Amino acid sequence: IQNGEEEIKNANYPEIRLFSVFQATSLYPQDHLTGEWTVCTPETMRSFSAIAYLFAKKLYKELGVPIGLINSSWGGTPAETWMPEETIANDNYLKEAAAKQKPVPWGPVEPGRIYNSMISPLIPFHIAGVLWYQGEANTINAYAYKEILSGLISSWRIKWGYDFPFYYAQIAPYKYGNPYEGVEVRDAQRKALEVPNTGMIVLSDIGDTLNIHPKNKIDVALRMANLALNRYYKKIQIEDSGPMYKQIVIEKNKAIISFDHSEGLHSAGDKLTCFEIAGDDKVFYPADAKIKGEQVLVSSKKVKSPLAVRFAWSNTATPNLFNGANLPASCFISE
Repeated sequence: IQNGEEEIKNANYPEIRLFSVFQATSLYPQDHLTGEWTVCTPETMRSFSAIAYLFAKKLYKELGVPIGLINSSWGGTPAETWMPEETIANDNYLKEAAAKQKPVPWGPVEPGRIYNSMISPLIPFHIAGVLWYQGEANTINAYAYKEILSGLISSWRIKWGYDFPFYYAQIAPYKYGNPYEGVEVRDAQRKALEVPNTGMIVLSDIGDTLNIHPKNKIDVALRMANLALNRYYKKIQIEDSGPMYKQIVIEKNKAIISFDHSEGLHSAGDKLTCFEIAGDDKVFYPADAKIKGEQVLVSSKKVKSPLAVRFAWSNTATPNLFNGANLPASCFISE
């Protein structure tokens, strides 16, 4: 992580406790798992999740209460393997999507395999909520990721017996093999906000298109912490989300785009970037975009009668539309 050695050196927090779940798979749900609680020290923090630690540090400074972190993670694995197998087996749409996963050498892809061994044993433990940062391994079935993530959230809540908050990171821009697979996952993540008591942070301004694990973990953790402090703990009152697409209205040759979380809408730079517009031929052209209050007016000389607008619609897009909290707008494509 950026500033890593400094963060490690100062990681002395006796009231932050860390638990790392040992990576394992199973064909059936388990009751037991391997791991131990440790006090947060430079030695124990060094091998822990940077984002989880930095999130807890911010919460501890604001709340002044002991915090326990359970890190259950396995890099490069798809969401399907973190869900109860029956959730997918009982849904033909999810089952067909999960079947598109291909075996990889670094971890399991089969439905339920990680859930059985690394989530199921945690269910008796009363958690305050979940932080989720995943999606890169679902570019192969991005079209279904909204339903996959929604199914995962609801299945976990059913197993735990209560609707804990579920906050997640939209995956950062990265140069994937196909031109739209990453942005399709990001848009699916935006749509999954329909699930109650969820929140999403956007990372398009702090990513690294050549590194699938961007080193700026500090801002990621701060945005996650602000979600929890604002929505769950009610400790602070701030804008905790970037602009989210709300609706499109067509007026003659212009499309007017409205957003939620749009107070203080502005561009970082001389003019807005990454807007495209299409007519009934469904061909998108780069568009002129201007901010008017809390809306964006979009047009192009090549499109006389617009029908649709898309924004930041590429894997590596780093757009420059922000709100007054300097949080970036999510990609979107209008219906």
